[in-house]
Amino acid sequence: MAPPAAVIVTGASRGIGAATVERLLRAGAHVAAVARTPIADRPQAGGPDPVPGRLHPIVADVATPSACARIVEETIDVFGRLNGLVNNAGILEPLARIADSDPDRWRHNLDVNLLGPFYLCRWAIPHLRRTGGRIVNVSSGAAVKAIQGWSAYCVAKAALTHFTRQLAVEEPAITSVALRPGVVDTAMQNLIRRNGGQAMTADQSTYFQELKAKGKLLPADEPARAVAWLALSAPTALSGQFIDYDDPRLFTPDAEVFGP
Repeated sequence: MAPPAAVIVTGASRGIGAATVERLLRAGAHVAAVARTPIADRPQAGGPDPVPGRLHPIVADVATPSACARIVEETIDVFGRLNGLVNNAGILEPLARIADSDPDRWRHNLDVNLLGPFYLCRWAIPHLRRTGGRIVNVSSGAAVKAIQGWSAYCVAKAALTHFTRQLAVEEPAITSVALRPGVVDTAMQNLIRRNGGQAMTADQSTYFQELKAKGKLLPADEPARAVAWLALSAPTALSGQFIDYDDPRLFTPDAEVFGP
């Protein structure tokens, strides 16, 4: 019998990351849960772990190359293998028009949203080749849409999406997918509602305010289903693609793992 899959998930302390960790554990995977601050032994949404030791928290900042190398090394030391990598950690700021942006904060956005995934892939690829593993890059609708005041984020997510295509071309033994998770009720949305009006257009600011007011934001667990399933089972045919969390191609196979 094959050993359980071992998956790295970044941005694992809250939102989509925490929900993805919970989904993976429910599916029987071993998970290295990465966050900048210590996380509990289990995501808040879950109960006791029926198999202790399947969750390994790692405190690290993905914007640092040496930290990313350590994440991969520690995962291999603990679990002995690597079957999946979920690049979920991300930041939105600076919320400012290009002409008003602080260059250091703009660069830091790319460090987290683009270079962090590159660093992790760089050190994870040799291990994922051996297992025929999977990489899921959590992108955004902002990758294909310009939003005033979000320049660093939009550019980083567009680059991350194309980076996924590049991975698919260069690493055919690994299935690499970029996912649009939808508009999710997370801390990032709180930030948009609180500070977005300073840089966004009035219409854009109103749109995000109304999503919350009208209850149209997704719960984090909804896209997390897709992320977790892709990290475990994404078919080779999807490699290099930018797909939506609610893509019909995911419905039936994801339901077989997580239920309807």
